Amino acid sequence: MYDGMNDDEPKAPAHLTASDSGTPLPQQHNQLPNAPLFQLGQVVATPGALAALEEYEVAPITLLNRHRYGDWGDLDAEDRNANNAALVHGSRILSAYLLKRNDAGKAVTQRIWIITEADRSSTCLLLPEEY
Repeated sequence: MYDGMNDDEPKAPAHLTASDSGTPLPQQHNQLPNAPLFQLGQVVATPGALAALEEYEVAPITLLNRHRYGDWGDLDAEDRNANNAALVHGSRILSAYLLKRNDAGKAVTQRIWIITEADRSSTCLLLPEEY
């Protein structure tokens, strides 16, 4: 049965729903898809990001998997909506994660970004100050 929709139109992944503005939104923050939402392309990292990951004892693949499965980390609603729209329209995707560790009873944090290019040719892990 033909429903009048163009089959060639890009569609949002199943775990997303459309907002009034037409921008896809996650149904629930903890509801992620069973398969990656996009390709990472060539993965690169800046020296600062590599040093932070080592210092905070975080494996890069942990953050990369969160990123490609749609867990955008510590972003505001506007950036989350932009990422969800990017899945449909093919623009840049940004995730931000807060690395945490305890240093002599004091909480120490470091923010790290992951950016996948619009053409999905590459993904970079970097510190915000390296942008």
